[in-house]
Amino acid sequence: MTNEVVDDRYPSRLAAPAPTASTMIARPDPTVWGEHPGPFGPRETAAYDAKGFHIEEGLLTPSQVQNCWSEFERLSADPELSSSDLLVRERESGAIRSIFRVHRVSPLFEALARTPRILDRARQILGSEVYIHQSRINAMPGMAGTGFYWHSDFETWHAEDGLPTPRTVSLSIALTDNYPFNGGLMLMPGAHRTFVSCVGATPDDNYRESLQEQRIGVPSEDVITELGYEHGIEQFTGAAGSGLFFDSNSMHASGNNISPFPRANVFLVFNSVENAPVRPYSGTSPRPVHLAEREVEPLTPLPDSPFA
Repeated sequence: MTNEVVDDRYPSRLAAPAPTASTMIARPDPTVWGEHPGPFGPRETAAYDAKGFHIEEGLLTPSQVQNCWSEFERLSADPELSSSDLLVRERESGAIRSIFRVHRVSPLFEALARTPRILDRARQILGSEVYIHQSRINAMPGMAGTGFYWHSDFETWHAEDGLPTPRTVSLSIALTDNYPFNGGLMLMPGAHRTFVSCVGATPDDNYRESLQEQRIGVPSEDVITELGYEHGIEQFTGAAGSGLFFDSNSMHASGNNISPFPRANVFLVFNSVENAPVRPYSGTSPRPVHLAEREVEPLTPLPDSPFA
């Protein structure tokens, strides 16, 4: 990590409320970076550019999904992980909410990130070599999973991790069927082109609170209402194995899972090697490496990946 901080084109964590218009900034950076070759065709990249996300049905086969699910169960039962900060539990029920840095603690999920047909899509969108900024499994157990309020991941990664620009793409792969009623991810198509500055200073170790319930770095209800009416809302649903590629500045959220059907997704966050983190723009210390990798080492393809 470098200590250099460039001019901040995405100011947030403002000290005082501001009029709604002044908190919404037209994004100065592209969504698809350059003409890097890859598996996406022109129609897919154009749709991703316009909406800020793309759904790839059947990204993993049923047997590959089952292998990932078995690995999730193994990690969930690991006593060393259970006593570490990598595993986050629901505040009320104690059920597993997230497991972080899965590409470091699991050879299987490392192989998933290095699978050429997945890695090449991230390179194509970001126009460069990439590395994993963050990886995790988000779980929403039936009847107990609590949702995530509307937010842009980039706002946090910029303010608390020091990523200069939204040159980052997340891949969410469904390990269970994602229904509208079990906490499926909601996104506002096109809202990724607007950066929302949020109000409130960042407390020390804010991540400890935000991983269970995010209160800092979330837009006001007025802003969410305005964006919702302008862009509408779509939802990532589909069979296990479906993949959602979405821009880091996508405005997204999920509701509580009060259905009996669990939902679990593995997330791989690819960041451009040309977008290396600097000092966090909120002025705080960087978050721990299990939430934000600081070493920028390009991922190398794994041709014999079990997901090839």
